[in-house]
Amino acid sequence: MRTQAAIIGAGPAGLLLSQLLMQSGISTVVIERRSRAHVLSRIRAGVLEWGSVETLRRAGVGARMDAEGAVHEGVALGHSNHQFRIDFRAACDRAVMVYGQTKVTKDLYAAQDAAGAVIIHDAQDVALHDVEGTPRVTYAKEGRTHEVVADIVAGCDGFHGVARQTIPEAKRTEYAHAFPFAWLGVLSETPPVAHELIYANHPRGFALASMRNAKLSRYYVQVPAETEAQSWSDAAFWDELRRRLPHDAAERLITGPSIEKSVAQLRAFVAEPMRWGNLVLAGDAAHIVPPTGAKGLNLAIGDVALLAEVLTAHFGGDRAALGTYTARALERVWAGIRFSSGMTNLLHRFPGQSAFEQRMQEAELHHIEHSAAAREAVARNYTGLLD
Repeated sequence: MRTQAAIIGAGPAGLLLSQLLMQSGISTVVIERRSRAHVLSRIRAGVLEWGSVETLRRAGVGARMDAEGAVHEGVALGHSNHQFRIDFRAACDRAVMVYGQTKVTKDLYAAQDAAGAVIIHDAQDVALHDVEGTPRVTYAKEGRTHEVVADIVAGCDGFHGVARQTIPEAKRTEYAHAFPFAWLGVLSETPPVAHELIYANHPRGFALASMRNAKLSRYYVQVPAETEAQSWSDAAFWDELRRRLPHDAAERLITGPSIEKSVAQLRAFVAEPMRWGNLVLAGDAAHIVPPTGAKGLNLAIGDVALLAEVLTAHFGGDRAALGTYTARALERVWAGIRFSSGMTNLLHRFPGQSAFEQRMQEAELHHIEHSAAAREAVARNYTGLLD
């Protein structure tokens, strides 16, 4: 099989890249090692920067998002058992959209199906060859080996995928940091405690009140890194969440049986470069951010929007365009790492943290609460990096 762009991974990054390239008349083949059902079963957060919202609209997949998504014009930060609101409109005249990543993926699949896209699922033993020349992708399916020849290969196959590992180890620099705690998350069919997100700093540990929609809530509490989800009962979770949320929110909290419970480790990771020969990386294949600040999906969408622009220019005859991708993408990636890691450091309780360090976190939150410039900085970073 021959194509202009072979895309490894059918998550939102890979599907969105295929959608944007096909709109520009560039042929694509998407290769995914899992089934479509498995891809669509992944539950992820969905706070979209406004630039991400506009990118999805340009890709022709914004109709359901605009109908069902919730526009949030602010966010609350809590400390010392009270909370304050950062007004995005007042601070930077922007907003965010709460719309689940699973829905984004479903919308992209529907658009790709309508466009007649070639998406290969259940592809095993995927391998990349000759990426510094004319790239080839081989994979096994139904007992046979298949090959796709492409001009460009885009690795959108996540942290554990094969694309990044194809870059020679001697030519690859990786930066990694693991935070010494995790998030225990619970999904419940209950109304959210607030109509906007609440990020809470508390001496017992961090808490986050979030939502999927008006009848589906998502809550998190900070736990030790080695925690197993099944070790927490629903009752223990709700009791701990109440302790950590600001008092007024805790009093409004409606609890119920959990329909999903999981533990997420917090880490930061960046691989450089994001392009090697005719191989380019996007999304989790190149970088991971801690979830504090909701940057993971947005960084992936930012990569893809830039990559679609660069590849459109490349296939249009501008052979210098591809060489700009790494530097331009990494500027935004490191800005996302800075913001997400900074929010993580500000809001979490660290092992061995002293009372002085706790008060310093509270003092910083007090400064944000009472400084218009500090609130503007948080709002601009939260609603759209480098926009």
